[in-house]
Amino acid sequence: MKRTHYSRQITKGMDGQRVKVAGWVSNLRKLGSIAFIKLRDREGFIQITLVKNKMPELFNIIDELTIESVISVDGIVKANEQAPNGVEVLPENIEILSKAETPLPMDISGKIESELETRLNARFMDLRQPKVEAVFMIRDGVLTAIREYLEDQGFIEIHTPKIVAAGAEGGATLFPVKYFEKDAYLNQSPQLFKQIMMSTGLDRVYEIAPAFRAEPSATTRHLSEFTSFDFEMAFIDSQEDVMKTLENCIVHVFNHVKKHEQDFLDVLGIELEVPKTPFKRITFEEAKGLLKTKGKIVVDDLDTEAERLLGTVMEEPFYFITGFPSDTKPFYIMEDEDNPTLSYSFDLDYKGVEMASGGQREHRYGKLIERMKRFGLNPADFSFYLNAFKYGMPPHGGMGLGIERLVQKMLNLGNVRETVLFPRDKTRLVP
Repeated sequence: MKRTHYSRQITKGMDGQRVKVAGWVSNLRKLGSIAFIKLRDREGFIQITLVKNKMPELFNIIDELTIESVISVDGIVKANEQAPNGVEVLPENIEILSKAETPLPMDISGKIESELETRLNARFMDLRQPKVEAVFMIRDGVLTAIREYLEDQGFIEIHTPKIVAAGAEGGATLFPVKYFEKDAYLNQSPQLFKQIMMSTGLDRVYEIAPAFRAEPSATTRHLSEFTSFDFEMAFIDSQEDVMKTLENCIVHVFNHVKKHEQDFLDVLGIELEVPKTPFKRITFEEAKGLLKTKGKIVVDDLDTEAERLLGTVMEEPFYFITGFPSDTKPFYIMEDEDNPTLSYSFDLDYKGVEMASGGQREHRYGKLIERMKRFGLNPADFSFYLNAFKYGMPPHGGMGLGIERLVQKMLNLGNVRETVLFPRDKTRLVP
């Protein structure tokens, strides 16, 4: 292997040990008879120090290097308080694995700030920046924590089809695809399939997978392809069971990131605050009243401006909104037993942005058919889904959350595209 250690793994306590490090040349300095290579890998930086009279053959290799060339260094660790992180490597061999051309397609030194479009066009180079890389290391921690929490709660991970015959929301924002001789669509959500799972006995499931929305939106919070985190759970008493599971999962995620990704939070200058449970709960009517004090009149649902304004009123960063009008929610959401004009539904907002939507599902076959017809849907088009409700379906509920929005707001990023390796929106199909 070209590497035995990442930069962050090399400590002062390893003084005198032999290591191999590998990565990209971030900076070069030649000061008379001494030279320094600042080597970058995914964990950070390590200083490679070359002394001419001790290593004349290696010393000249610095003249062959260019910024962003890839090298592997075999050498001895030396504690040095003047070096970054208090440690350096004295090389015994340097192998040039790939020499970078000049000039670079964009500046990644931090001296010149590039526009987001420029960064996305040269994404392979953009991702070499420590602050950009830190976003994805933290995102990985978020996904790890979600799986960790749900597996501990008895959930199993599933994967549902992404090429489907019908949409979960009725087909308004679907990407059509040609599927052999049939018309098909890219899936908006695993909703219908994870509900089917509730009838199988696998009564706690989750999925973290791509979802697709053909919304012609050009905002800082919308994507055409995003990572949807969904779970569904059966034998619930009410939507409150779903909300408790979600809020506890969120707290676990924040604790995990704070514990395991602090170095990357430091790179971004983020002081992460772990929320406390239970999250604040307000009804849709209460939200309307709060918004009215800000001069915003809401009728049936909260638009982007209403969400933002509500975030300025709420004292807590996370809060649930419950009791939305039943006609504004998808057909599979259960109506309030005491007031059918309302629904057993909720949104989870974070810093004035909707993160998740969920609730208790309608598990009674006859009621489900009634709601579908009221929404103008033909039950025959959903027979694959409805059949699961004919032969024993327990009460159940669940939610869906966009991973990119959560990471964006957690890290105070200006655009959700900064949380995606290769974002897809209405104008961007490559890279």
